[in-house]
Formats: sequence, structure tokens, C-alpha cells
Amino acid sequence: MGREFVSLFDQWSEEYDRTVSGHDEQYREVFEHYGDILEAVASRSFGTVVEFGAGTGNLSEQLLRRGLKVYGVEPSQGMRAQIQKRNLDFVLLDGDFLHFPPIPEQVNSIVSTYAFHHLTDEEKEQALSIYSTLLGKGGKIVFADIAFRDEQDREKTEAYIAEKGHFDLLQDLQTEYSTTLDRLKSMFNRHGFSVSFGKLNRYVWLMEAAKGHTQS
Repeated sequence: MGREFVSLFDQWSEEYDRTVSGHDEQYREVFEHYGDILEAVASRSFGTVVEFGAGTGNLSEQLLRRGLKVYGVEPSQGMRAQIQKRNLDFVLLDGDFLHFPPIPEQVNSIVSTYAFHHLTDEEKEQALSIYSTLLGKGGKIVFADIAFRDEQDREKTEAYIAEKGHFDLLQDLQTEYSTTLDRLKSMFNRHGFSVSFGKLNRYVWLMEAAKGHTQS
């Protein structure tokens, strides 16, 4: 995630798992089908995996259950403290999407859930440039994240949230950096990835990108 959000996640770390389980009504739809979303990302990953924005370790645990080797990258000290309580057998690193320690082996998959939208579009471009170098041909990026089909979808979604009176969520969407599918597709293509999108709930899309060729 972007470093500007780290203090927020430090504060959120102890309540994060309650939020994703649907405890907070405002965010219930954002995390709807949360277990299936983790499974969608984990099932499409292979080999040695780098997970950005590891949070409390929910996706990390799913990846490890599949026998994958995992490097978890997390900038929030509070979140890292929550992960360490789980005693997971993986490498936990202090870092973010753009700045992280060297990975000492070939990376096959780069994954993340609910975090890439904390980067500006410019920072997303920088990240994909880094990952294009980090991954070999056939390597994959698998993200599940908040995005919009287009700007009209963004406007409709914001109107829907306002009508429900979920103003904390509305402020989040307006101050974070969720972007549109066409912009994401162009970013991935520019850095040598073909990408497909699948909708997982009202807010979250699965982004599966393969290194090696681009779609026209």
C-alpha cells in the first residue's frame, strides 16, 4: 500500500479481521464473499509468491496451505504484529508495493488483496514496471481489488453509497485511488502483461495478468 495509509492500518490492525467478516455494516458489501476472494487469488498463484499488503495474514495462510513458498510484504507495524501471532511459516518483510527488500530467488507469482488501490495511477505504473523485471516469462500477477468498470460506474457506485448513508465508505473511495478497468488494462499491457478481469462482488475485481505478451 502507499505509505501515506500506514498509520490508518496501524490503527485498524486489531479490528481488521472483524471488519472483513462483516462486522461493520458500512463495509459489509466491500468484503462480501471475502473467503471466496482469497481462494480466487490463492488458486491462481503458483511457485514462489510475493504478497504485497499482507495485512493480518489471511491470504498468506491460504497460499501456504497450497504448499507455496511465500514472501509477505507489509508496511504497517500493527499489521505485522497481527501476522506474527499466527506463527505462519513464511518470510515477513517490512516494505510496500514500491520499496521492499530484495527477493533472493525467482518469483513466479505476485499477489495482493484490497491494497493496490492505495497507489496513485502513477505509482501503479511504477509498481508494474518493477514486477515486469521481477517476474520471468509466464509469471503472474493476481490482484483482487476495488476498481470501477468505467467512470460512469464510479459515479453510480458513489451515488448508491451516499443513498445508503455510508459516508465513511464514500470518503474512503473518494480519497483513495481506485481506478477504472480500461486504465488498469493499459497499464498492464504497457509493461508486458496480458490481463483479464472478473467481478467478485459489487466493489472488487479479480485481476489476473500473465507476463510475456499483451492483448491488443
